[in-house]
Amino acid sequence: MFRSLRVHNYRLFAAGGIVSNLGTWMQRTAQDWLVLDLTHGSAAALGTTTALQFLPQLLFGLFGGVLADRYPKRPVLIIAQSLMAMLAVTMGVLTVTGSAEVWHVYTMAFALGVISCVEVPTRQAFVVEMVGREDLPNAIALNASIFNLARVVGPALAGVLMYAIGTGPIFLLNALTFGGVISSLLLMRRSELTPAELVPRAKGQLREGLRYVVERSELLLPILVIAFMAMFTQSFSMSIALMAREVFGQGASSFGVASSAFAVGALGGALLAARRARPSRKLLIAGAIGFGLFQVVVGLAPFYPVYLLLLAPTGIALITVNTAANSLVQMSTSPEMRGRVMGIYVLVFTGGAPIGAPLIGWISDLGGPRVGVMIGGLLTLVGTGLAILLTRMIGARRTRRLAVATA
Repeated sequence: MFRSLRVHNYRLFAAGGIVSNLGTWMQRTAQDWLVLDLTHGSAAALGTTTALQFLPQLLFGLFGGVLADRYPKRPVLIIAQSLMAMLAVTMGVLTVTGSAEVWHVYTMAFALGVISCVEVPTRQAFVVEMVGREDLPNAIALNASIFNLARVVGPALAGVLMYAIGTGPIFLLNALTFGGVISSLLLMRRSELTPAELVPRAKGQLREGLRYVVERSELLLPILVIAFMAMFTQSFSMSIALMAREVFGQGASSFGVASSAFAVGALGGALLAARRARPSRKLLIAGAIGFGLFQVVVGLAPFYPVYLLLLAPTGIALITVNTAANSLVQMSTSPEMRGRVMGIYVLVFTGGAPIGAPLIGWISDLGGPRVGVMIGGLLTLVGTGLAILLTRMIGARRTRRLAVATA
């Protein structure tokens, strides 16, 4: 389960990631609270903040993947993490001194999104340079475990700290946690890294990356599955709050329990994925179908305890898809294309939420949270079927084109 940790450089990376992810989830919680405090509880302002953080990925995400192929990944990550730390310090100082305004938060969210356009695909593509292809699936699963562990602990810890010391110091604490990642990158043994050959600047590199994905079914299928699923992943997280409050009449503390149940399931799914030697397309499809079916069943849950129990396997199914897709994409990509391909992957992973979340929210307003959750599950199943169908159609068309060309 933890075989990637035998690699010195990945041990440093994972240790830094634990600290940094914990700080990131603490800051996300503090940021949401700060926005609500500054706007006297405006849900629209909270939604705007989230949109601004994801908008740069839609605008510049593909170009970020090009940069990941063009420049050495370790220095790029050090620069990106340093810039993120500077943003956290700035926001912390503004908040502690009582000078923070909501437009400051908007600006920070957008700036974080711009940096993430380069940082995320670079970080994803850097993993194989530390552990190699053999241990890549395990390292991806362990990264997901670290992320979900921080997702469980971070918000709870932020709640305690905000009560004790206020919101502003949380941003400053997060700035310090970036030191863990930066230190791990600086302390790595460069001789043990296997960097990909850098791609020189040239015209058409973005189109080349898109064409590379479309022409390979082993890449196209997981990316299409993630594209369709991502539309309803964020809406399901939103529906947890709606179900807890509107259907079962629970308060804020019980909503926290529901969120934790889902996150614990996701953590368990990531650890199970870490035990597998190599993911398969069958596992990817099974996980996607399982996530859709569990959403439907969750929507039918008769009692709150049953609802909580069903959230855990739903989280397992979701993380199974995410880790399998990430591993399949990275293992099927040549080193010189990995940054661009991961840029496409990250784009579809984050780009579906602005489409799916408002749709499911609208359906939930019309028919109630249960209907919204079940429709989300059905659409996940339909999307998975479409991903399989489109992959086969494009593959068949490419085969016919090659047959004509060689005739």
